[in-house]
Amino acid sequence: MGMSVWENLRWKALGVLGRFALRALAKSSRIKVLGEDEYRKAKRAGQPIILIIWHGRLMLVPYFFRNRRISALVSPSRDGEIIAQIGQGWRFRILRGSGSHSMVRAWVEMRQDLQKGGELIIIPDGPRGPDRQLKPGCLKLAQDTGAVLIPWSFSASRGRFLKSWDRFLLFFPFCRIVAIYGKPMAVSPALDEAEFETERKRVERALSLLDAEADSHFH
Repeated sequence: MGMSVWENLRWKALGVLGRFALRALAKSSRIKVLGEDEYRKAKRAGQPIILIIWHGRLMLVPYFFRNRRISALVSPSRDGEIIAQIGQGWRFRILRGSGSHSMVRAWVEMRQDLQKGGELIIIPDGPRGPDRQLKPGCLKLAQDTGAVLIPWSFSASRGRFLKSWDRFLLFFPFCRIVAIYGKPMAVSPALDEAEFETERKRVERALSLLDAEADSHFH
Protein backbone atom coordinates (compact mmCIF):
# COMPACT_ATOMS: atom_id res chain seq x y z
CA MET A 1 0.00 0.00 0.00
CA GLY A 2 1.66 3.23 -1.17
CA MET A 3 1.45 6.11 1.31
CA SER A 4 2.71 9.70 1.43
CA VAL A 5 4.91 10.84 4.30
CA TRP A 6 1.95 12.48 6.04
CA GLU A 7 -0.26 9.42 5.59
CA ASN A 8 2.50 7.27 7.04
CA LEU A 9 2.82 9.57 10.05
CA ARG A 10 -0.95 9.51 10.61
CA TRP A 11 -1.02 5.71 10.52
CA LYS A 12 1.90 5.46 12.93
CA ALA A 13 0.15 7.87 15.32
CA LEU A 14 -3.00 5.75 15.06
CA GLY A 15 -0.91 2.69 15.91
CA VAL A 16 0.46 4.40 19.03
CA LEU A 17 -3.05 5.43 20.11
CA GLY A 18 -4.36 1.95 19.39
CA ARG A 19 -1.68 0.32 21.56
CA PHE A 20 -2.32 2.79 24.35
CA ALA A 21 -6.08 2.16 24.33
CA LEU A 22 -5.78 -1.61 24.03
CA ARG A 23 -3.17 -1.80 26.80
CA ALA A 24 -5.35 0.33 29.09
CA LEU A 25 -8.40 -1.87 28.45
CA ALA A 26 -6.50 -5.12 28.97
CA LYS A 27 -4.59 -3.90 32.02
CA SER A 28 -7.86 -2.92 33.71
CA SER A 29 -9.18 -6.46 33.23
CA ARG A 30 -8.30 -9.85 34.71
CA ILE A 31 -7.12 -12.33 32.09
CA LYS A 32 -7.26 -16.06 32.79
CA VAL A 33 -5.39 -18.31 30.34
CA LEU A 34 -6.52 -21.91 29.72
CA GLY A 35 -5.05 -24.76 27.67
CA GLU A 36 -1.57 -23.26 27.48
CA ASP A 37 0.40 -26.38 28.50
CA GLU A 38 0.29 -28.14 25.12
CA TYR A 39 1.08 -24.90 23.31
CA ARG A 40 4.14 -24.38 25.51
CA LYS A 41 5.16 -28.02 25.02
CA ALA A 42 5.08 -27.58 21.23
CA LYS A 43 7.19 -24.41 21.50
CA ARG A 44 9.78 -26.09 23.73
CA ALA A 45 10.06 -28.92 21.20
CA GLY A 46 10.79 -26.41 18.43
CA GLN A 47 7.58 -27.34 16.62
CA PRO A 48 6.47 -24.76 14.02
CA ILE A 49 3.09 -23.36 15.07
CA ILE A 50 0.22 -21.77 13.16
CA LEU A 51 -2.21 -20.04 15.54
CA ILE A 52 -5.67 -19.78 13.96
CA ILE A 53 -8.16 -17.20 15.25
CA TRP A 54 -11.53 -16.12 13.86
CA HIS A 55 -11.75 -12.51 12.68
CA GLY A 56 -14.44 -11.79 15.26
CA ARG A 57 -12.07 -12.59 18.13
CA LEU A 58 -9.22 -10.30 17.08
CA MET A 59 -9.52 -7.52 19.64
CA LEU A 60 -7.33 -9.07 22.34
CA VAL A 61 -4.80 -10.66 19.96
CA PRO A 62 -2.25 -7.82 19.52
CA TYR A 63 -1.98 -7.28 23.28
CA PHE A 64 -2.09 -10.94 24.30
CA PHE A 65 0.67 -12.04 21.88
CA ARG A 66 2.74 -8.85 22.13
CA ASN A 67 6.56 -8.86 22.19
CA ARG A 68 6.89 -12.54 21.22
CA ARG A 69 8.23 -11.82 17.70
CA ILE A 70 5.37 -13.82 16.18
CA SER A 71 4.67 -13.42 12.46
CA ALA A 72 1.14 -12.34 11.53
CA LEU A 73 -0.58 -12.43 8.15
CA VAL A 74 -2.47 -9.14 7.71
CA SER A 75 -4.52 -7.92 4.75
CA PRO A 76 -2.66 -5.29 2.67
CA SER A 77 -5.85 -3.20 2.50
CA ARG A 78 -6.29 0.02 4.45
CA ASP A 79 -8.59 -1.87 6.81
CA GLY A 80 -5.63 -4.06 7.77
CA GLU A 81 -3.23 -1.15 8.19
CA ILE A 82 -4.37 -0.29 11.73
CA ILE A 83 -3.70 -3.88 12.83
CA ALA A 84 -0.30 -3.76 11.15
CA GLN A 85 0.63 -0.48 12.86
CA ILE A 86 -0.44 -1.72 16.29
CA GLY A 87 1.36 -5.03 15.77
CA GLN A 88 4.64 -3.54 14.59
CA GLY A 89 4.93 -1.53 17.79
CA TRP A 90 4.57 -4.77 19.76
CA ARG A 91 7.29 -6.58 17.81
CA PHE A 92 5.11 -8.67 15.52
CA ARG A 93 6.57 -9.49 12.12
CA ILE A 94 3.83 -8.29 9.78
CA LEU A 95 3.34 -10.15 6.50
CA ARG A 96 0.89 -8.61 4.03
CA GLY A 97 -1.44 -10.82 2.02
CA SER A 98 -4.97 -12.24 1.94
CA GLY A 99 -7.34 -14.32 -0.15
CA SER A 100 -8.27 -11.21 -2.16
CA HIS A 101 -4.66 -10.01 -2.66
CA SER A 102 -1.42 -11.53 -3.92
CA MET A 103 -0.08 -14.19 -1.56
CA VAL A 104 3.10 -15.20 -3.42
CA ARG A 105 5.62 -13.22 -1.37
CA ALA A 106 3.75 -13.73 1.92
CA TRP A 107 3.55 -17.49 1.29
CA VAL A 108 7.32 -17.72 0.75
CA GLU A 109 8.00 -15.74 3.94
CA MET A 110 5.51 -17.76 6.01
CA ARG A 111 6.97 -21.01 4.72
CA GLN A 112 10.51 -19.90 5.54
CA ASP A 113 9.54 -18.80 9.05
CA LEU A 114 7.78 -22.06 9.84
CA GLN A 115 10.55 -24.23 8.43
CA LYS A 116 12.86 -22.55 10.97
CA GLY A 117 10.49 -23.51 13.80
CA GLY A 118 8.71 -20.16 13.84
CA GLU A 119 5.22 -19.13 14.90
CA LEU A 120 2.53 -17.53 12.77
CA ILE A 121 -0.96 -16.07 13.31
CA ILE A 122 -3.54 -16.58 10.55
CA ILE A 123 -7.15 -15.36 10.50
CA PRO A 124 -8.71 -18.13 8.37
CA ASP A 125 -12.02 -16.36 7.69
CA GLY A 126 -10.52 -12.92 7.06
CA PRO A 127 -10.50 -10.27 5.87
CA ARG A 128 -14.06 -10.39 4.46
CA GLY A 129 -15.54 -13.73 5.48
CA PRO A 130 -17.82 -15.57 5.26
CA ASP A 131 -17.90 -15.62 9.03
CA ARG A 132 -16.31 -18.72 10.59
CA GLN A 133 -15.80 -20.51 7.28
CA LEU A 134 -12.23 -21.73 7.30
CA LYS A 135 -10.26 -21.06 4.13
CA PRO A 136 -7.87 -23.87 3.15
CA GLY A 137 -4.62 -21.88 3.14
CA CYS A 138 -3.65 -22.61 6.75
CA LEU A 139 -4.08 -26.37 6.18
CA LYS A 140 -1.98 -26.28 3.00
CA LEU A 141 0.72 -24.34 4.83
CA ALA A 142 0.69 -26.89 7.67
CA GLN A 143 1.01 -29.71 5.12
CA ASP A 144 3.90 -27.93 3.41
CA THR A 145 5.89 -27.16 6.57
CA GLY A 146 4.90 -29.77 9.16
CA ALA A 147 3.50 -27.04 11.42
CA VAL A 148 0.72 -27.80 13.88
CA LEU A 149 -2.49 -25.76 13.89
CA ILE A 150 -3.46 -24.40 17.31
CA PRO A 151 -6.86 -22.71 17.67
CA TRP A 152 -7.13 -19.71 20.02
CA SER A 153 -10.08 -17.68 21.26
CA PHE A 154 -11.20 -15.39 24.06
CA SER A 155 -14.36 -14.10 25.66
CA ALA A 156 -15.20 -11.49 28.28
CA SER A 157 -17.63 -11.00 31.13
CA ARG A 158 -18.51 -7.52 29.89
CA GLY A 159 -18.56 -6.75 26.20
CA ARG A 160 -20.61 -6.47 23.05
CA PHE A 161 -20.93 -8.43 19.83
CA LEU A 162 -21.12 -5.96 16.95
CA LYS A 163 -23.63 -6.39 14.13
CA SER A 164 -20.79 -6.82 11.66
CA TRP A 165 -20.22 -9.74 9.28
CA ASP A 166 -17.86 -11.36 11.83
CA ARG A 167 -19.88 -10.57 15.00
CA PHE A 168 -16.77 -8.80 16.30
CA LEU A 169 -16.39 -9.06 20.08
CA LEU A 170 -15.57 -5.81 21.90
CA PHE A 171 -14.58 -6.16 25.55
CA PHE A 172 -15.11 -3.37 28.06
CA PRO A 173 -12.82 -2.05 30.83
CA PHE A 174 -12.68 -3.78 34.22
CA CYS A 175 -14.00 -7.10 32.98
CA ARG A 176 -12.92 -10.72 33.36
CA ILE A 177 -11.40 -12.32 30.27
CA VAL A 178 -10.79 -15.98 29.45
CA ALA A 179 -8.22 -16.73 26.72
CA ILE A 180 -8.12 -20.34 25.53
CA TYR A 181 -5.68 -22.37 23.47
CA GLY A 182 -7.11 -25.42 21.69
CA LYS A 183 -5.28 -28.69 21.23
CA PRO A 184 -2.55 -28.78 18.53
CA MET A 185 -3.73 -30.40 15.29
CA ALA A 186 -1.36 -31.96 12.76
CA VAL A 187 -2.38 -32.16 9.10
CA SER A 188 -1.17 -35.12 7.04
CA PRO A 189 0.62 -34.12 3.82
CA ALA A 190 -0.93 -37.12 2.02
CA LEU A 191 -4.64 -36.31 1.72
CA ASP A 192 -6.81 -36.65 -1.34
CA GLU A 193 -9.44 -34.00 -2.13
CA ALA A 194 -12.22 -35.59 -0.06
CA GLU A 195 -9.92 -36.24 2.91
CA PHE A 196 -8.64 -32.66 2.77
CA GLU A 197 -12.20 -31.30 2.91
CA THR A 198 -12.97 -33.56 5.88
CA GLU A 199 -9.87 -32.21 7.63
CA ARG A 200 -10.81 -28.62 6.79
CA LYS A 201 -14.22 -29.13 8.40
CA ARG A 202 -12.62 -30.74 11.46
CA VAL A 203 -10.35 -27.74 12.03
CA GLU A 204 -13.20 -25.29 11.34
CA ARG A 205 -15.39 -27.02 13.91
CA ALA A 206 -12.61 -27.14 16.52
CA LEU A 207 -12.06 -23.38 16.23
CA SER A 208 -15.79 -22.61 16.43
CA LEU A 209 -16.21 -24.89 19.44
CA LEU A 210 -13.38 -22.99 21.15
CA ASP A 211 -15.35 -19.75 20.74
CA ALA A 212 -18.35 -21.46 22.33
CA GLU A 213 -16.20 -22.80 25.18
CA ALA A 214 -14.79 -19.32 25.87
CA ASP A 215 -18.29 -17.80 25.82
CA SER A 216 -19.64 -20.49 28.14
CA HIS A 217 -17.59 -19.03 31.01
CA PHE A 218 -19.75 -15.89 30.96
CA HIS A 219 -22.83 -16.18 28.72
